[in-house]
Amino acid sequence: MSLKEQITEDMKNAMRAKETGKLGTIRLLLAEIKRKEVDERIELTDAHVTAIVEKMIKQRKDSITQFEAGGRADLADIEKAELVHLAGYMPAGLSDEEVAAEVTAAVAASGAAGPQDMGKVMAIVKPKLAGRADMTVVSALVKKALSPAA
Repeated sequence: MSLKEQITEDMKNAMRAKETGKLGTIRLLLAEIKRKEVDERIELTDAHVTAIVEKMIKQRKDSITQFEAGGRADLADIEKAELVHLAGYMPAGLSDEEVAAEVTAAVAASGAAGPQDMGKVMAIVKPKLAGRADMTVVSALVKKALSPAA
């Protein structure tokens, strides 16, 4: 069963169980998937759907930060609930050691010599780790690996 089919099935189950919060989040996700399919005239793969979920999770995290800074705990709580539902569609995350090992292997494979080669390394790492690791952490690890020893 594809990820898109799983999401659709979860929507039906949420309707039956009258879980309005989960249902609303899933509908937002399916609307974004449908919009992407219509705009690009393609059938989305699991990788595309995962990228959409990852983008929506990032949006929720940004919103939570903004709402908490603005003293709107009620809205932050709604975003946190949506974040929990969306996180269920992400593949299992990698441990810090696994991410560090991937970065080290990518640095060696690209022959990167310094910070100017960060793009080469990220081009190797991103497809392998997308959806399985926080790319801001990965970027920081790559930057650290490529920086000259102080």
